[in-house]
Amino acid sequence: MLNNLEKYDIVLGSNSPRRRELLGDMGVKFRVEAIRGIDESYPASLPVEDIPVYLARIKAEGHPLRPDELLITADTVVVLDETVLGKPTGEADARRMLRALSGRAHRVISGVCVTTADRVESFADTSIVHFAELTDDEIDYYIRHYRPLDKAGAYGIQEWIGNIGISGINGDFYNVMGLPTRKLYQVLKTF
Repeated sequence: MLNNLEKYDIVLGSNSPRRRELLGDMGVKFRVEAIRGIDESYPASLPVEDIPVYLARIKAEGHPLRPDELLITADTVVVLDETVLGKPTGEADARRMLRALSGRAHRVISGVCVTTADRVESFADTSIVHFAELTDDEIDYYIRHYRPLDKAGAYGIQEWIGNIGISGINGDFYNVMGLPTRKLYQVLKTF
């Protein structure tokens, strides 16, 4: 599938092992080129729904594109009560985030930008994640054993906490992992 992409040198502009795994599982042949030195701040007035697409586009602009390349960049945010929960600054911050998410629903919004020399397509996907009540012992266990400091909202749904703490999802599971594969596949078919 996606034979239309054979004309491109496909680059995943991300250091995320989850995004690498998901794109590979889609059957896409690609290489990874992490985009470094990007200022991932965003205007305070930007609606939370627009933040991940904005950041995905900023990442794409930070990559000098060759004529034969197709670049995929992405960003994911966790939103609780209109507040963006980014990557925790340390264990105490991770604990604070997980306590806030416990027993509540939140949104996970991923933005993706697909760029070639003559075309840019970007989109967002939103999933609603419902957390069961988590005990302090469960939160501490997760932080000690899984070190979620590199994840928005301080959790990875594919890890232990997803197995024991997620009571429901409305939307794309893979979006919560950081790459909305179904929507990305539909966009890639048009290149």
